[in-house]
Amino acid sequence: MNNVKDFIAAGKAILGIELGSTRIKAVLIGEGNEPVASGAHNWENRLENGIWTYTLDDIWTGLQDSYAKMAADVKEQYGVELTSLAAIGLSAMMHGYMVFDSAGELLVPFRTWRNTITEQSSGQLTELFQYNIPQRWSIAHLDQAILNNEPHVGRIDYLVTLAGYIHWQLTGQKVLGVGEASGMFPIDTNTKDFNQHMVEQFDQRHAQKGFAWKLRDILPKVLSAGDPAGNLTEEGAKKLDPSGRLAPGIPLCPPEGDAGTGMAATNSVAVRTGNVSAGTSVFGMVVMEKELSKVYPEIDLVTTPSGDLVGMIHCNNCTSDLNAWVNLFKEFAESFGIKPDMEQLFSTLYNKALEGDKDCGGLLAYNYFSGEPVTGFEAGRPLFVRTPDSRFTLANFMRVHLMASLSVLKTGFNLMLKEEGVKVDKMLGHGGLFKTKGVGQRILAAAINAPVFVMETAGEGGAWGIALLASYMVNKGANETLADYLEQRVFAGQAGEKMEPDAEDVKGFDRFLEVYTSGLPIERAAVECFQ
Repeated sequence: MNNVKDFIAAGKAILGIELGSTRIKAVLIGEGNEPVASGAHNWENRLENGIWTYTLDDIWTGLQDSYAKMAADVKEQYGVELTSLAAIGLSAMMHGYMVFDSAGELLVPFRTWRNTITEQSSGQLTELFQYNIPQRWSIAHLDQAILNNEPHVGRIDYLVTLAGYIHWQLTGQKVLGVGEASGMFPIDTNTKDFNQHMVEQFDQRHAQKGFAWKLRDILPKVLSAGDPAGNLTEEGAKKLDPSGRLAPGIPLCPPEGDAGTGMAATNSVAVRTGNVSAGTSVFGMVVMEKELSKVYPEIDLVTTPSGDLVGMIHCNNCTSDLNAWVNLFKEFAESFGIKPDMEQLFSTLYNKALEGDKDCGGLLAYNYFSGEPVTGFEAGRPLFVRTPDSRFTLANFMRVHLMASLSVLKTGFNLMLKEEGVKVDKMLGHGGLFKTKGVGQRILAAAINAPVFVMETAGEGGAWGIALLASYMVNKGANETLADYLEQRVFAGQAGEKMEPDAEDVKGFDRFLEVYTSGLPIERAAVECFQ
């Protein structure tokens, strides 16, 4: 405790802040890169005039509150005032659209990643670039605003994401980490910068509009992990800590997105490693050795914070339907006067699934609470169906819902791992699906036919991840890569619990996916007929 107190008092601690979709979290890390204090602020996006947004007031109120709570935690635990830091890192949910004029005024309300209003531009840019441009990417938002003849477009001086905006306000620097930048516009992994050929294609696409700007003029400068990204200004220090205690001059690392900080927090930035985050939604990422052979609308291409190419499968639905069924069993138990412990209930039911048939014995489920782009659904209906001669047991019932929660992810991973031959040596699982030891891990190993690791630190999250990136910037050795820094200095000795795929599980999941895929018209009919 005294060592941590002295470390903080000496201004050597490092701060990471991440603005997620429902929570802003500030994490302070100590000498061993371990969290020593934290603070959090809950917030919600709002739907205004058909746009999912947060106001600037929402952003700064939340940022200041999370910082203040972290500083109060430091005072309570260690009895010291937080006045200086060795480094700061800022992260936020990726993508979206924030545009400013030359006076630094926001031109239109912040359009978050959640908005699906750019379908026209997404399709046209994907065709133009021969590179998948999802609807949530910043360039799709800009292009759609141009196509819509929105009057603000000609006045744009700066286009950036949420993380880049806050970093700019704190440092005066218009920069972005390469991982976050890869969710704005395609990255050339050789130059670790925006793809110049595609930049020129975009400019040519809108040349007749006569804008005063070219695309490069309004985009941030791209930096890689470890690069200096500016220092906290006097004005920035007061914006972060209105109490005035925090001193200016603190260096900041390049601002990153939640995908990049998730990679850092799970030690999956090296080539042929990956991670799966499975909760309400699920996404999986693999750091690839080379480009894909063709464009897949199911696969987003982003980068690590060091600029290595990453294939990402993003699915809207994961555990919501599974949780709903567990809650039904809870209600059943309560009807008999039993008050089940929820952790024990989840553990019992999840482990029961391991007793089921490898292919779920003729049971089929779809967990679509909402649409699922990977399988082509704009809306969803949770659905359970079985054949008359199915083996309708509790074990198979739980197993089918566990496998359904990862089936869309497996569909996307099959494109990467089977059709494209992308190699993955190690996959790390984190999130609620993996809380029951060994179950979600085993199902995922079967889905991707690769070893899956789960680490104790996997729950630390993106605020810790961006703190690690700030730590790397100020503490790295000469020629020390981010992958080496994480492996040797942060996660040394923390390999996590490893589970190899079971051959019969793999065959069973493959058989189940054939049934799942052929049954998609049933889900389509449910969406159309059950309004």
